[in-house]
Amino acid sequence: MSHDREVRVDELAHTFDVADGEVRALDRIDLTIEPGQFVCLAGPSGCGKTTLLRLIAGFMTPTEGEVRVGGERVTRPSADRGVVFQQPMLYPWMTVRQNVELGPKLRGVKAPQRREEGQRFLDMVGLTEFADRRPYELSGGMQQRCQIARVLTNDPDIILMDEPFGALDALTRERLQNELLEIWRTTRSTIFFITHSVDEAVFLGTRVLVMSPRPGRIVLDEPSVFSQPGRPLDAEELRALPAYAELVDRVRHAIHAADAPTTT
Repeated sequence: MSHDREVRVDELAHTFDVADGEVRALDRIDLTIEPGQFVCLAGPSGCGKTTLLRLIAGFMTPTEGEVRVGGERVTRPSADRGVVFQQPMLYPWMTVRQNVELGPKLRGVKAPQRREEGQRFLDMVGLTEFADRRPYELSGGMQQRCQIARVLTNDPDIILMDEPFGALDALTRERLQNELLEIWRTTRSTIFFITHSVDEAVFLGTRVLVMSPRPGRIVLDEPSVFSQPGRPLDAEELRALPAYAELVDRVRHAIHAADAPTTT
């Protein structure tokens, strides 16, 4: 795929039917994601972050408004939108290599070509020596690497990531953050990344969004320069920069302000 298709979310709203009526999860979301951006979305629990991701993925149909990718209206899931979930969705009876090659196999790609494509991404995520293992033989971090590689073999226009590192320990999480940045810089895919971590959002994103509590609205949209290619500092030095701390504070303040109870 060309990776040059923008994502447009126009007047998006979504309401769920519940036992005692309706719950409005999202209200009037307008958002444009340019090709190649790494957009991180943060916000309080229950604000509709995952609902927005699922609507972009095509897993659900919005109550109002629409999502378009490359000018085409999203009505169902598609290989041009790869999804990485918090818990790795791997087939336990398949090897790591078979999981990674599954997308090309389902598309009818010949075995030699899909082996070459799969190997490229196994190398990229550091799983080559584990290619013949089953997922249950891997650590949680390695399973996430496998899930990311499986998404990448489909060469999606946009990668949608729903708190993919949320269940990992701190050291594994930091390692995968750095690896994901290298993958993004190599592939130049568009990434839409949901996280509860303000630091993770600022560290990874070229753009940081904050969503209000339900019904979710975008209440902050800030550029972030710290993940840009060619940065001279390592992660520890980067986090010590005053500008980094200032952006973390602005994002955290926006989340707390949005989550604060209103008084009448």
